[in-house]
Amino acid sequence: MDWVYLALSVNGALYTVNAYKPIKKNPLFFLWSFFASWITIELAWVHLVWQVGITAYFVRKGALRSGKGRLAFLLNVGSFVGLGVIVYRSLGARHEVREAFKNFEAPGTTEPKRLGVKRTRNITFTEVGGKALKLDVYEPARPTAPGVRRPAIVQIHGGAWVLGDKREQGLPLLKHLASQGWVGFNVNYRLSPKATFPDHLIDIKHAIAWIREHADEYNIDPDYIAVTGGSAGGHLAALTALTGNRPEYQPGFEDADTSIQAAVPFYGVYDFTNRNGYYPANVVPRFMGPVIIKAKIDEHPEKFAAASPIDQITADAPPFFVVHGDLDTLAPVEGARDFVEELRAVSKAPVLYLELHGAQHAFEIFPSIRANEVVAAVGRYLEVLHDQYEKGRDPEDIPAEELAAAVDAEVTDSVEA
Repeated sequence: MDWVYLALSVNGALYTVNAYKPIKKNPLFFLWSFFASWITIELAWVHLVWQVGITAYFVRKGALRSGKGRLAFLLNVGSFVGLGVIVYRSLGARHEVREAFKNFEAPGTTEPKRLGVKRTRNITFTEVGGKALKLDVYEPARPTAPGVRRPAIVQIHGGAWVLGDKREQGLPLLKHLASQGWVGFNVNYRLSPKATFPDHLIDIKHAIAWIREHADEYNIDPDYIAVTGGSAGGHLAALTALTGNRPEYQPGFEDADTSIQAAVPFYGVYDFTNRNGYYPANVVPRFMGPVIIKAKIDEHPEKFAAASPIDQITADAPPFFVVHGDLDTLAPVEGARDFVEELRAVSKAPVLYLELHGAQHAFEIFPSIRANEVVAAVGRYLEVLHDQYEKGRDPEDIPAEELAAAVDAEVTDSVEA
């Protein structure tokens, strides 16, 4: 019995320690470390409950009468403390949101709307090679007033460009925005290894063209479409925003308007060249090259640059709100920092950055305290940008200083309502 308690305690302690120091470059433990830290960080309170539960059970069974039992108890106490700190960090997301916007002063805001949400599944927006690509629509259940046009947002799922589906990601943000009057489109795209970049990007642009073609059907303002996504979806969201109306990414629909008015990439990948060595050395030659790009970087560096959002930055980039966790194992936070620095140096539009202390990759998949705070903040950011657009202000004329007090002021109401 004492050995069982000790084994469970060691296992729990390892998960807690790994949550603080996930393994980033060792190929043997890389994936285990990510999944273990992800589950532990975002569900820390669940781990705390089960560890307290097993400790109470074994203590009642007399575990403290043996050396192994006392060692197990001490390991559990240490794990309790570590998990408590993780929970405390997640509670600090509200403070981190405010810190990200602490120097900003926004225009006056209105009370947040609260509308029911209607979902329509599996609408085909294009066919490629005989395969239908589909999207789901999230919109307010209540009809809009005559003449009112809603803003739209495109959500792009992640999954390392090789897996994933529109049903699995971005749902908290889409539902939140739909309750505020937006129309959300959760989009599927072709996946590698069958698809070769830029197939993925072309598919997203097909979806945007389709959305604008059907603007009347959904009461959408075709002149205001935002884009978001996480991981590979964050990468594609950034590229979509930075390559609007580029004909090489719109074969057969070159004249369609695929411009984007705001971008919110979550824990994205911004560099396919690994120029600064943030990824394990084999990621580009063994994965990105042969699986996504279908080329070698030393033979075709231009293809890897074309897939890198950091190499596609221009002064005409739309407003960006970049969100990333500092413990991200799969997309190291240093890449997001570099991207934001370069974007701020070039773009004429406001660029905001939220770095979450103690957050892993895919942190908002679970409806956690941290995820709720961030979703509310993103919602307010997009609302403020859209409000300014409706007042006729060009994004280039909106200083970043004007965007964040509204987020600070309204995020609490958005989360607690």
